[in-house]
Amino acid sequence: MFPGATTDREAASYVVVGAPLDATTTFQPGTRFGPDRVRRFAESDDDYDRRTDSRFSALGVHDAGDVRPWDDVRAYLDHLAAELRSVAYDGAVPLLLGGEHTVTYAGVDAVDPDVLVVCDAHLDLREEYDGNPLNHACVTRRCLDDLGVDRAVIVGARTGSEAEWDRAADADVEVVAPEDARGWLDALDGDDAFAGESVYCSVDVDALDPAYAPGTGTMEPFGLEPREVRDIVRAVAPRADGFDVVEVNDRDDGQAAALAGKLLREFAHSHASAVDDGRTGGSE
Repeated sequence: MFPGATTDREAASYVVVGAPLDATTTFQPGTRFGPDRVRRFAESDDDYDRRTDSRFSALGVHDAGDVRPWDDVRAYLDHLAAELRSVAYDGAVPLLLGGEHTVTYAGVDAVDPDVLVVCDAHLDLREEYDGNPLNHACVTRRCLDDLGVDRAVIVGARTGSEAEWDRAADADVEVVAPEDARGWLDALDGDDAFAGESVYCSVDVDALDPAYAPGTGTMEPFGLEPREVRDIVRAVAPRADGFDVVEVNDRDDGQAAALAGKLLREFAHSHASAVDDGRTGGSE
């Protein structure tokens, strides 16, 4: 159980769901261990958050455990989306723990946002990878082309194929390079950011520089700083109807998992604070 997730399912405002999919990882596998690893390295986190003057255990978080994957990725994603959709139908916010980045497809399918804001080292805009359109390297493309997301903002991207960069030049994609992330954040117009739009927020831990999060499948140097990703999550959370953190594996000493757990907490604290202040909401 995620530490502090003490609320029963019926009363929950946030529901943690693990999705340990490890089917299409292309370099270092191990994302099947991600959800449990994030939970374990969150055990030392303090319950109290000084910035929001709130306790995680009082936010109404329930941990529904893992949705165990099988070898049919399409069927698994459909099933996972149904589980997450039931969370949204009950008026709670799904907090998805990956697993490879492909599971974001299920989160977006369930929440049906207008905008996908994703922190990622990679564009993930491939039409297919090794003949598979449901590869983790294609997830943002699938969300745009197959799930009807109006636009994607990819923060921290620093690599991609030529075809991906061509797709990124289309009007429905905004790419924010790591060196521009702080400026992009500063330009967000407070409560007017994403006004009239619903948002899904996804964090691939490889968006961070591998010096901070080496426990991930495809490390890419020259990435985001932890505080930048934290501040992105804080800024987007009030407008978001769903959140995930993905691509954590077991190939470090816990750095990636510790960051992932803190980012989940940051999202929940920021979203709950905005609810209390009447500042949440996507499309009206």
